[in-house]
Amino acid sequence: MERPLGQILMANRISILMYHQVGKFAPMREHRANYCDHRRFAGQMAFLKGFGYRVLDLDQVLACVRGERSIPPRAVALTFDDGYANFVSHALPVLRHHGFPATVYAVSGRVGGQAQWFAQDSGRPVPELMSAAQLRVIQASGITVGSHTVSHLKLAEATPERQHRELIDSKACLEDLLGEEVKHLCYPYGSFAPDTVRAAAASGYLSATTCLRGPALPGDHPLVLPRKAISFGDSLIGYFWKLVVKNKPKPQLLEWRRASP
Repeated sequence: MERPLGQILMANRISILMYHQVGKFAPMREHRANYCDHRRFAGQMAFLKGFGYRVLDLDQVLACVRGERSIPPRAVALTFDDGYANFVSHALPVLRHHGFPATVYAVSGRVGGQAQWFAQDSGRPVPELMSAAQLRVIQASGITVGSHTVSHLKLAEATPERQHRELIDSKACLEDLLGEEVKHLCYPYGSFAPDTVRAAAASGYLSATTCLRGPALPGDHPLVLPRKAISFGDSLIGYFWKLVVKNKPKPQLLEWRRASP
């Protein structure tokens, strides 16, 4: 019996979704991928639940890309960059309601502080980042906490020595704070190079997510995982389009796939 076209479109791939802030925001024209309205986020999570999506944690994603388990139909993973405090008030209750796992990437040197990299864009409010206590709260709720380096720098522009320190020091700091192994990494700004990938492996990370656009496939390098960015303006139709139809990988992702062993 032939499978419906919808099942074929959603088979053998994982849409790793990239979020940043979730909350109440004024309409905007710039930096839209850094924001998701809390009402739209609730609608997106209800969409996943209602249409039978399988929301995987990153350990399950790793097993799929390594070929250790098959990818279930409608496979999705949820990731949140930077560790914003508004995750606790706006995203966490929705994720708890649906029983969805997710990963939050924290900047270890900014825990309990502010996202000072916003200050370079005049007129943009500088948001608060989660405190150590809040990171422990989300961890206790089943959310995975990963590393987003020590200082949120562009790794590809740093020396190999600085990259290594940013990666290993962030991992050690978060492990001390949380009392468990930190296995997952996200490259700030999507900035990485081959020596960054080697530094991530040497530092003990098992996965790393990028800003390379496309779905994750079996055989993908676990330290070069692609994602799909969710933007402030994404309606449910746009959300569906990114999940089901927009699966053609960008050229840069294809280049990395060809270069990977």
